[in-house]
Amino acid sequence: MAYEYALVHLIYTIPLAGAFTVVLKPLLTRWDLYKIIVLIFIAFFATLPWDSYLIRHGIWTYPPDAILGPRLLGIPIEELFFFIIQTYITTLLYILLNKPLLHAQFLANSETSSSRVHYLKKSGRLLLSAAIVIGAILVGKGGKGTYLGLILIWACPVALLTWSFSAYFLLRLPTAPIAIPICLPTLYLWVVDELVLGRGTWIIESRTKLGWCLWGHLELEEAVFFLATNSLIVLGLVAFDRALAVLDAFPETYPGSSERVPPALLLKALLEDPSNYEMGRIRGIREAVDTLRRKSRSFYLASAVFPGRLRIDLVLLYSFCRVADDLVDNASSETEALMWIQKLTGYLDRVYGSTSKESDSVAEIAKYVEGNFPLAARSALKLMPSRLLPSGPLYELLEGFKTDLAFASAEFPIKEAADIRAYAHRVASTVGELCLWLVFYHSSVKLPKDKESKLVQAAITMGCALQYVNIARDIQVDAAMGRVYLPTDWLSEEGLTPRDILDDPTQPKAETLRQKLLSIAFVEYEKSRPVMNLLPDDVRGPLIVAVESYMEIGRVLREKSGVPSKTRKGRATVPRSRRLWVAWKSLSTS
Repeated sequence: MAYEYALVHLIYTIPLAGAFTVVLKPLLTRWDLYKIIVLIFIAFFATLPWDSYLIRHGIWTYPPDAILGPRLLGIPIEELFFFIIQTYITTLLYILLNKPLLHAQFLANSETSSSRVHYLKKSGRLLLSAAIVIGAILVGKGGKGTYLGLILIWACPVALLTWSFSAYFLLRLPTAPIAIPICLPTLYLWVVDELVLGRGTWIIESRTKLGWCLWGHLELEEAVFFLATNSLIVLGLVAFDRALAVLDAFPETYPGSSERVPPALLLKALLEDPSNYEMGRIRGIREAVDTLRRKSRSFYLASAVFPGRLRIDLVLLYSFCRVADDLVDNASSETEALMWIQKLTGYLDRVYGSTSKESDSVAEIAKYVEGNFPLAARSALKLMPSRLLPSGPLYELLEGFKTDLAFASAEFPIKEAADIRAYAHRVASTVGELCLWLVFYHSSVKLPKDKESKLVQAAITMGCALQYVNIARDIQVDAAMGRVYLPTDWLSEEGLTPRDILDDPTQPKAETLRQKLLSIAFVEYEKSRPVMNLLPDDVRGPLIVAVESYMEIGRVLREKSGVPSKTRKGRATVPRSRRLWVAWKSLSTS
C-alpha cells in the first residue's frame, strides 16, 4: 500500500502528539512556543542532508508501494514529517516535566561544582569524543559498520558541543525531567520501529548494518538512532533553558524584559562563561525555592506557571515574608520576638529610608543584615526585590506579627470580626498587594492607573479571603501553639471561650465556626475574583492559578474531603491530583 508509511503517523505519532498538545496547551508560554519552533527548525535542517546522504548511498530505502511519492532531496515526505513530529513530541514531554522547575536555581560553575560533577563532565567529553573516533573508523572501513558510524559522527559532535556548554547546569538538574523525555519517546519509537521494519515500511540495507537486533526486527543501529536523536533534542532544550535561566537570574547584566529578547542577546546568555555567574544570588534563589517548596505546596505549584523573572521575584518575596514570620514565631520569648520585629523594621528603614535619612547603599544594607540576622535568613533579606515594591505593605506586615505576639501573654487579641479582618489585612492583603506590584512591573502590558487601583483593591480583598481560609484550615494547628484566631464574640455565641478551643479544637462547635469563616472567605473571594479579568493576558492565568489553588483548600474543607498533611498534624491538604486539575482548568479558562 502506498500509504503504509503515512499510516505509521496516523496510528502512532499524530495521536500521541495531539494528546500532548491538548494537555499542554494551557501551560505553554511564549518561550515554550519559541523553543518548539527553534528545535524543530534545527532538527529538520540538521537531519535533512544526513538523511538524504543515507538514501542516495543506499544505506536505507523505502519500497515504492509504502510511500505516497513526494520527496525532498530524495527523502519521502513521510520521513520529513518524522523529523518534525518526533522533535515536537519529545519537546512537549520535556516542557511538561520541566514546568515545575525554576531553572535559575540550577546554574553552576566550576568553583561551585563537586568533584563528582567535574568527573562526570570530563567522562562525558571523553565518551563522546571516543564515539566520534569510533564512528569515523567505522565509516572509513565501510561495510557493515557504515550506518552505525554515520550515526555517531553525525550526532556526537553536536552532543559534545552542547555538553561542553551546559554540563554544570545539566548535572545539577533533577534526573527524571531529563531522563524521561529521552527514554520514553525512545522506547515508544523502538516499538514503532520494530513493527514497521517487520512490515517492510523502510529497509536498512544488509551490507551497511551489523545485523544485530535488540529484539524482533529492531536493528541496533535504529535503536541507537532514536536514542541519539532524542538525546540531541533534550540536550538542545537544556542549552536553551540554561540561556533563559541566565537571562532571568541576572537582570542587571541583561536588562530589559526577559519575555522579548533579541536572538543575539539569547546567544550571548548561552555563551556566558559560568565563572561570571553571581553565585551568591543563585544560592539565595535556591534557598528561596526550597523554603517555598517546604512551606506552601499550593503556591509552589502555582509559581510554576509564572514567567521567569516574575517567578523569581515572587519566590524571593515569599522567602522574605516566610523568613521574617519564622524569626518571630520561633523566638523563645516575647522579648526575643519583639527584638526580631525591631531588627526587621531597622532593615526596612535602611532599604527604604526613614523620615530622618535616605536609604542606605547595598553594601551598608548587606553589612546590617550580616551583623543582625542568622545565616539562614540573610539571603532572603539581601535578595528581596525591594526596589520594585512600596514600603507601606511591608511595615504593615510587621504590625501583623505583633498581633501574633499577644498570644504569648495569654491574651486573645481577635475579639470580633473587625479584628480578624484587620489581622488578615496586615499579614495577607499586604502580601497580595506586593505580589501585584511585581506583576505590574514585569508584565509586558502596562495598565492605566484606574485599572491598577481596582486590581490593588481586589488583591487586598482577596488577601483577606485567602487568610480566612488559612485560619479555617489551621484551627487545630494554631491551638497547639496556644493561638485562637476565631473571634471571641463568635465563640461566645456558641457558648465557648478561646480556652475551650485550645482544649478541644476538633469539637463540633469549632467545625461550625470553621464553616462560618469559610462562608465569609468565599463572599470576599466572589467580590474580587471578577476583577482579576482586568489583568494582562500574560499574567492573568498564573495569578488565577495561585488564587484558585489556595481557595481549593477552602473547598475541600467545606466538603470535608481533604487529606491529612504529612508535615503538620491537624492540617488538611488538597490531594495532588486535584491541585493539578485546578491549575490546568484555571489556565484553560482564564
